[in-house]
Amino acid sequence: MNYDDVMKLALERGFYFPSCEIYADAQAGFWEYGPLGVGFKNKFVELWRRELIRRDNMLEIDGSQIMSKNVFVASGHLNSFNDPIVKCGKCGSIFRADRFVAERIGENVPERMSDADIDALIAKHALKCAKYKGELGKVRRFNMMFGVSIGTGGEEAYLRPETCQTIFVDFARIFKTMRGKLPLGIAQVGKSFRNEIAPRQSLLRLREFYQAEIEVFCNPRRLNDLTKFDAIKNTVLRIFDGKDIQEFTCEQAVSTGIIPNKLIAYYLALLSEFYAKTGIDMQRSRFRKLGDDEKAFYATAAFDFEVETTTGWLELVACNYRSNYDLSGHMKVSKESMEVLDVDGKVLPHVFELSMGIDRSLYCILEHSLVDDKQNDRLLLKLKPYLAPIQVGIFPLVTKDGLAEKASQIFETVKKDFVATYDESGSIGRRYRRLDESGVPFAVTVDRQTLEDDTVTVRERDSMQQIRIKSSELPAHLRKAVKVL
Repeated sequence: MNYDDVMKLALERGFYFPSCEIYADAQAGFWEYGPLGVGFKNKFVELWRRELIRRDNMLEIDGSQIMSKNVFVASGHLNSFNDPIVKCGKCGSIFRADRFVAERIGENVPERMSDADIDALIAKHALKCAKYKGELGKVRRFNMMFGVSIGTGGEEAYLRPETCQTIFVDFARIFKTMRGKLPLGIAQVGKSFRNEIAPRQSLLRLREFYQAEIEVFCNPRRLNDLTKFDAIKNTVLRIFDGKDIQEFTCEQAVSTGIIPNKLIAYYLALLSEFYAKTGIDMQRSRFRKLGDDEKAFYATAAFDFEVETTTGWLELVACNYRSNYDLSGHMKVSKESMEVLDVDGKVLPHVFELSMGIDRSLYCILEHSLVDDKQNDRLLLKLKPYLAPIQVGIFPLVTKDGLAEKASQIFETVKKDFVATYDESGSIGRRYRRLDESGVPFAVTVDRQTLEDDTVTVRERDSMQQIRIKSSELPAHLRKAVKVL
């Protein structure tokens, strides 16, 4: 199944849709989650909390989305958070230069390529605007942050372009009040905002988007002093060096220098084990080791977790070793100390970051889970039961003879502990198909035998197998079936 199939499903089943779509002036890059999308997203975030935050005893905060100008002076965003753009001299269309060139010449153009080098590529390949064949101007820089004005005085501030800066500016207080010890993971889920030049393909590139970020504060002198490394040393990571994907255990990756230290390997392993539980085909995933011309301006070592889709390889998580870039910057501008005490004395922590794009992750799960089951003439969304936005559908076989009343009674009981839906419209086969397309893992049918012995039919989505159980046993059966293993 491809992008268009996912898009059709998303619109028809209420996963997500364009914002303000009834208006002609609606801007690109803004999408909204419908009822099924909200449930799906919430389940994904809860799995993230279970497999990463709680597993590693991290702390979670919820910071402000609007931050003062000085935050972004300290972080470098006001000077460095920009994209190269070119403008057509004929029609005025503006393009992101590096991606425009890469698509036209069929080669990778590193994000940190200089403006002059991009200009040279445009000249070398005689690239022009596709619409009117107009000449392209010189590359210039466009800062992607959304500025806002606060109060009657119009004080300058910005919508955050990433959630991590609130973690950095709050670090000293959190470390003190929570009696922190290094390494310490601090996490946040929330919206970020980037004024993307050419947002497209629904959830794959947005101007307003969800991130789940983890910042691990660590002692740079003790990056290999990690007793919990033993728990993941045999976890296999698929690492792409620009030519081939090779598989290494974490222990092998560290000993051979593919990964620089145990701390980075440990968190890449947690991330890999998390995604393995989402339904993404891990044989179509990789950690791409970034070269010096690809890394973000603050990163000294970087890996992108990428997943293959029908639109190409998508970056879902940026894994950056940010050293002390952020804390030292905030110390300098704020004049407040960010140093803390560790077992070997006072230290300005370094940071390893796992910056996850939630929207893109959800898209990849949908594409990897969507199956055209031609044998059974159905479209099947094989979501993991614990990620399904609706866990069970309750049906009366027919609406007469008291079956609808009995089904409603069971529905009222089940929905106290599970996300359930009730449907009595159309044939039973049509109702099954609606649930299959929505990713609902179980369907419960109430029939005439139910009135005789209080048993119901439970249909499993993927296999279509059916069993009969007592209606009183249904909650326990569902609880076991939707549990994360």
